Amino acid sequence: MKTLMMIRRMKEVLTWVWITVIGAAICLNVCAQTPQDWKGLEKQLNFYMANDLGRNGYYDQKPIAGLMGEMADVIGPECVFAAGDVHHFEGVRSVNDPLWMTNYELIYTHPELMIDWFPVLGNHEYRGDTQAVLDYTNVSRRWSMPDRYYTNVFEKKGTTIRFVMIDTAPLIDKYRNESGTYPDACKQDMDRQLAWIDSVLTAAKEDWLVVIGHHPIYAETPKDDSERGDMQKRLDPILRKHKVDIYACGHIHNFQHLRVPGSDIDYVVNSSGSLSRQVKPVEGTLFCSPEPGFSIFAADKKELDMHMIDKKGKVIYTVKRTR
Repeated sequence: MKTLMMIRRMKEVLTWVWITVIGAAICLNVCAQTPQDWKGLEKQLNFYMANDLGRNGYYDQKPIAGLMGEMADVIGPECVFAAGDVHHFEGVRSVNDPLWMTNYELIYTHPELMIDWFPVLGNHEYRGDTQAVLDYTNVSRRWSMPDRYYTNVFEKKGTTIRFVMIDTAPLIDKYRNESGTYPDACKQDMDRQLAWIDSVLTAAKEDWLVVIGHHPIYAETPKDDSERGDMQKRLDPILRKHKVDIYACGHIHNFQHLRVPGSDIDYVVNSSGSLSRQVKPVEGTLFCSPEPGFSIFAADKKELDMHMIDKKGKVIYTVKRTR
């Protein structure tokens, strides 16, 4: 009888412990999503990065867009860096293409997202009229694309950061050689852009240097190896030469953070803001996740963070650089 009572009592204790553990885990999960915790992410300068968006609001695009607005209300980003493929699948035909409404304007409607969006072209934009993507700057108050590649410097309370926005499809032979699918890629002067990147980084004096393009230099992906091979051959030596802090891109539709021998650069893939894909670690992988979402850059004089945010508003990983 005593043995039976002891067993029942043990079961009660174990059940209580289990409920307590589960409750604590649920609490931590919820607490990680509160505006108060979001507030703790901000530094002197804060920015959003989003890419691979354009799905007419389907998949996770619309809820992630809503989350971006809610978090922006707390963090107050300076701008949004849109790292390509805002439009799937064939780009846009003109500045009046309805996709501007269904992929962008009617999706990112939160008042706190009515800030500057600084885009670069992705491979899907190159399937359409790339000039229309630039010309939309003259239509939308918040769409701000002065050229196919350009740079912006931000400063606040003594902290400075430079973002260099580049056009990666013309740096890759795959796109240059498929003129029927990507008609504008072969028309771009690749050497001129590389020389411009080198000159901008040579003159840069800011605390932090971040380069943003659509295609990865290093990443796990089933996509053609030649894409990364061309980026490693043409772009990576320039970035290493100038000791860039972070190279951030999209294209792969998942989160990845890689480090490679001989380079102090953090190579980061930002996930899709709509439809994500599976991923597995490879040599150099420090983190990877198939979650969809977006990222937040937060910088002060001593630290640059790139927080990866999933669709529930949780920070699932942070790339951290310190001085």
